[in-house]
Amino acid sequence: MSDSQLDKKSQAWSALFSEPMSDLVQRYTASVFFDKRMWRADIDGSLAHAEMLAAQGVISADDHAAIQRGMAQIVSEIEAGSFEWKLALEDVHLNIEARLTQLVGDAGKRLHTGRSRNDQVATDVRLWLRGEIDLIGALLVDLQRALLNLAEQNAEVILPGFTHLQVAQPVSFGHHMLAYVEMFSRDAERLLDVRRRVNRLPLGAAALAGTSYPLDRERVARTLGMDGVCQNSLDAVSDRDFAIEFTAAASLAMVHVSRLSEELVLWMSQSFGFIDIADRFCTGSSIMPQKKNPDVPELARGKTGRVVGHLMGLITLMKGQPLAYNKDNQEDKEPLFDTVDTLKDTLRIFAEMVGGIRVKPEAMERAALRGYATATDLADYLVKKGLPFRDAHEVVAHAVKSALQQGVDLSELPLATLQAFSPLVGDDVYQVLSLRGSLNARNILGGTAPDQVRAQIARHRARLG
Repeated sequence: MSDSQLDKKSQAWSALFSEPMSDLVQRYTASVFFDKRMWRADIDGSLAHAEMLAAQGVISADDHAAIQRGMAQIVSEIEAGSFEWKLALEDVHLNIEARLTQLVGDAGKRLHTGRSRNDQVATDVRLWLRGEIDLIGALLVDLQRALLNLAEQNAEVILPGFTHLQVAQPVSFGHHMLAYVEMFSRDAERLLDVRRRVNRLPLGAAALAGTSYPLDRERVARTLGMDGVCQNSLDAVSDRDFAIEFTAAASLAMVHVSRLSEELVLWMSQSFGFIDIADRFCTGSSIMPQKKNPDVPELARGKTGRVVGHLMGLITLMKGQPLAYNKDNQEDKEPLFDTVDTLKDTLRIFAEMVGGIRVKPEAMERAALRGYATATDLADYLVKKGLPFRDAHEVVAHAVKSALQQGVDLSELPLATLQAFSPLVGDDVYQVLSLRGSLNARNILGGTAPDQVRAQIARHRARLG
């Protein structure tokens, strides 16, 4: 009998069937070549299950020792790259179980006592995803620290703040960067919250109804460092909420990356010229020698659509499934895996890229002056002199119109001209109309004054440790 025939005979469900699975169906249904990345989670889950079975007297101490010995060899083989992954064995779980049985005989066959692939798969995905969430959390910290460094270096730099992509008010460039620190800190909080629901144990639910063996599910949960046990066997094997939740949190994180990307692309363009991104994160043109293209931010915008697409795919995957497990659920892994990979790669490269951003303060200040960014400051000045805000707003609108017609900034209008719009204007108005004065005036919690920016940086650094 050939190896292929032996592999087909070793399939866990083959005894009932009168003919082997066709090669086409085998390729169509197999998942081993993408789910093998969960091998360590599968082995950890199996070892915890075996330890519990031995403690409960379901398997012997000798069988337990044999399973531990066999799993140790499998770990060595996988790490060395010598483990043979077989398509005929469908997935990571049956591949490892078949090799274990080959190594230790009947003890390997006893490992599956009291469990099904349904609860085994659900456990493995959760264990694997828990570890990935921890890695992503660390990458979010790295990106926040890179943004904090950039903010600290540029706390005094004046950037035109925009609404509707039109100059609105002057802000500190450091303050602008801290807005993204807030976004990514929320992403980290969301992932920690998702992790709590990921970190629950389905093992022991078996196929869908639980098992008649005297399992100690809480013991397995403690061994695996999980926060609790899934309480309903039907839900335990069919729930993929945790994967959808994670992908939703990842989508939001990528949306924040995409918003930052859009600004970096705009700011690097000749029309803005606010920043320069280090050459190692850019490419040139095959035909236009003058071009320096911000490929990394542009590609991150595109990859955001990819991750959001995976979220839609997972929601659609689950929407029509009756209880309990269905083969459809195999389709959860590739979008989940790709979401994890995309988010990790993006966060890693952005932390490096942010560290190489060169800010051009003069260009930013020129743009702020072109946009009458201190118009609101003039209105506030008049209000403090006793004019109702709506009246002050109208007065300043007339002043801006006059400055536009003359092609000058508000701060360049003569005092007599400003006083013609309101007799409340005094010679102290020019301090108010300066960009620096506007920036420093907003010295309240959450404001853009450099002192507030530095205080926020210190708060974030203490939070991140």
